[in-house]
Amino acid sequence: MNCEETCVLLQSWDDLLILCHASPDGDTLGSAAALVRGLRAMGKRASFACGDPVPAKYAYLFEGLEDLSDAPAHIVSVDVADAKLLGDLEAPYGQRVELAIDHHGTHVPFSPRCWNEPDSAATCELIYQLLKAMGAAITPDIARCLFTGIITDTGCFRYSNVTPRTHRIAAELMELGAPADELARRLFETKSRAQAEAERMVLETMEIFCDGKAAMVQVPARIRQETGAQDSDLEGVASFPRQVEGVVLGVTVKEKADGEIHASVRANPPADAAALCGQFGGGGHTGAAGCSFPDDTMEGAARKLKAACAAYLEALGL
Repeated sequence: MNCEETCVLLQSWDDLLILCHASPDGDTLGSAAALVRGLRAMGKRASFACGDPVPAKYAYLFEGLEDLSDAPAHIVSVDVADAKLLGDLEAPYGQRVELAIDHHGTHVPFSPRCWNEPDSAATCELIYQLLKAMGAAITPDIARCLFTGIITDTGCFRYSNVTPRTHRIAAELMELGAPADELARRLFETKSRAQAEAERMVLETMEIFCDGKAAMVQVPARIRQETGAQDSDLEGVASFPRQVEGVVLGVTVKEKADGEIHASVRANPPADAAALCGQFGGGGHTGAAGCSFPDDTMEGAARKLKAACAAYLEALGL
């Protein structure tokens, strides 16, 4: 599907539930909040749901949006690359999603209709185009939601996924009321003491290997327990390993609250993070991807990832 076809479809629906992916980030939440606000402004009944709680730092996206999610007629997912990423929502809704709007190159089809544009830096770029096509007014609140998704998925416009269109949309959102400086400060320059201490502890775990071309940090559950940091406080640590000069593959191994082990990979050219994570059933983008190790330990996952990094870099001739 494309924007026009998606527009026609949503205009024919009046009762919708918008689903986010679990471990939500700014793009899935910003997309959902913006779409819900736009649909409601058009007189439609729309709400959102997420398998995990909305992190406190993103609570502003949903201010004033009461829950209307009982027995929705139609279900749409935003920024969800695979049904399993719905988390606790997969069981009740995974087979009922009628439309998926996404921007992941590794999207695994799970709905009968899908609008997916991997060249877009964020799903919020698609939601912006969709709302305009539907004739919905982009209010300051909607602009704030969309700008949030764009800056979080682009690392404040620092990542290679940024295109000229990304900047043009961001500029238009600023003209429509998105407070760019406030959002950048809130999301990239403000840390709680718990977050700062947790990041210090994560940095102490850093290992550099493969002749300096790969680096890894680990985030055991005890770091959150000892500091009081939340999962959302540690979103930024995935970028730490890649920031080391000469590193091509940066890996973060994290122990989730339920004990499951998850890995985030960040890559610099010519490496492809999605290709590495794909070896473990994961996916994402060229520069950023992830995978899970549901039946493994931190040590086991780290060992497998180090071996995979070594083999992958050798195959690249690095």
